[in-house]
Amino acid sequence: MSEHAAETTSSDLPGAAAEVAGLAQLSSAALAERYSSSLLGVFGTPQRVLVRGAGCHVWDADGKQYLDLLGGIAVNTLGHGHPLLTSVISSQLATLGHVSNFFTSPSQIALAEKLLEISAAPAGSKVFFANSGTEANEAALKLTRRNAGTQQAPRTKVIALEHSFHGRTLGALSLTYKEKYRAPFAPLPGNVSWIPAGDIDALRAAVDETVAAVFIEPIQGEAGVLELPGEYLQAAREITREAGALLVFDEVQTGMGRTGAFFASAPVIPDVMTLAKGLGGGFPIGAMIVFGEENTRWLAPGDHGTTFGGNPVACAAGLAVIHTIESQNLLAHVRATGAWLREQLAGVEGIAAVRGAGLLTAFELAAANAPKLVAAALDAGFIVNATDEKTIRLAPPLVITTEQLGTLIAALPRLISAAS
Repeated sequence: MSEHAAETTSSDLPGAAAEVAGLAQLSSAALAERYSSSLLGVFGTPQRVLVRGAGCHVWDADGKQYLDLLGGIAVNTLGHGHPLLTSVISSQLATLGHVSNFFTSPSQIALAEKLLEISAAPAGSKVFFANSGTEANEAALKLTRRNAGTQQAPRTKVIALEHSFHGRTLGALSLTYKEKYRAPFAPLPGNVSWIPAGDIDALRAAVDETVAAVFIEPIQGEAGVLELPGEYLQAAREITREAGALLVFDEVQTGMGRTGAFFASAPVIPDVMTLAKGLGGGFPIGAMIVFGEENTRWLAPGDHGTTFGGNPVACAAGLAVIHTIESQNLLAHVRATGAWLREQLAGVEGIAAVRGAGLLTAFELAAANAPKLVAAALDAGFIVNATDEKTIRLAPPLVITTEQLGTLIAALPRLISAAS
């Protein structure tokens, strides 16, 4: 924080900015009370009230510092307050903020072209921009509905995988495996079946001429970072192509360098890929890449839309993220740092298993309780996530260092003991 910024008080700021700055002076307890009285409680009680971030660290309203090992759930690709990202967003917002989908902008075109380039999309491929991962999956599901077969031989089924998570809006929720997420909102869009993840024989048995599409996460993040083998993804490509079904890879969590490659599914090319989270580095954006001219024909003008999708500011943010990943060789950094992290975790007493790719990592606890460990870690200044009672997920910014990760490794024995 600059000396000038440090001297700025709420009285120096106009209107709403002054109100926010004033709130930031309150204690965490006071802010949590105001949160509970003004926001719908779908997320439960916030674990902390965060007021500032820099690099891989954030600070709460009481001034406590935390190492962010979750990255906003695989969102903050470049950490907090990255100078290029903030500069690009500010510059674009000052130039052109929003134009609606009646128009386009240079940043929208440039990001679409860049996504087609880094995904090795064949000629005729196209991009649709949304605002989140669930919206990208909604668009993908809607597109696959057009692969409807004929009146004599209709395609009415969609196949997803057990333990999958594709979002919480109604269409995306219909693909999500966990019954407790779906049951309260039934009836959902129907004809979705779930098959065991990674089982090629089960996939081959399920996909026939009645199936419109198959949805697959290359690594099931919400399920505890369960990676699907490359041969399974390749088999899915071959099986769906033979049956005339569309193959959709959900790379909302795994895309944009998270695993040490731009896309965890590479080099397999699906019919559709969905992205979000890390694409904007913290600025909301989602994308659907449609591969090949034969698939872009499924949606025509008027078939789908969104007011904010392709927003110039969001697209500028996406370009800044990709440029930084490429110019700073972050993919190699992610691969090396992730491998080091998993090697270190495997040597910690009380950890039964470690898995993941790049900087998407999970470790299973032998006896300790994962939610209790999350709480103990937070008290100790680390932000981590429990995907179930035994599993901790880590998805830190791609710029994190082994020195920073080493502080977690050093703390884990006592955190595990506290959670046992």
